[in-house]
Amino acid sequence: MLKKHTFWIKAAIALQFLTAAFHSLSFLGKPVAGNETERQLIDLMTTYQMDMGNGFTATMHDLYTSMSACFPLLLLFGGVLNWFMLRQKAELHIWKGLIHIELVIFGVCFLVMAFLTFLPPIVCTALIFSSLMMARVTFPLKKHIVTG
Repeated sequence: MLKKHTFWIKAAIALQFLTAAFHSLSFLGKPVAGNETERQLIDLMTTYQMDMGNGFTATMHDLYTSMSACFPLLLLFGGVLNWFMLRQKAELHIWKGLIHIELVIFGVCFLVMAFLTFLPPIVCTALIFSSLMMARVTFPLKKHIVTG
């Protein structure tokens, strides 16, 4: 079972969906200050509007939220794409190309998380990257015959 690439693709899909759901929980609560410095920081991030030119003003909280919303969207896109390709019974050469692309994207995502975030997103992206790597390693060796 662990030697089949479809197992690892399904594991990647499940991890992508679970991580997207897990990360989306962060949108439900408000940040709570633990001390006066944190209260000032949260107050500035949520109320101070910076003039960014061309009539665009936003708070750091707005920018943070917009960037933070992109992470679960990336995960959902990867999971839905993998699920769709699995249902369509895509050929092996298409899977190899797709997995290579996802390895680059989720590998960079993992590195960013490893250096700039905290433990839960690091673990989640590491598991996604690892399952994609295992899917690639367990692809069957297939000889391409050129006819012609």
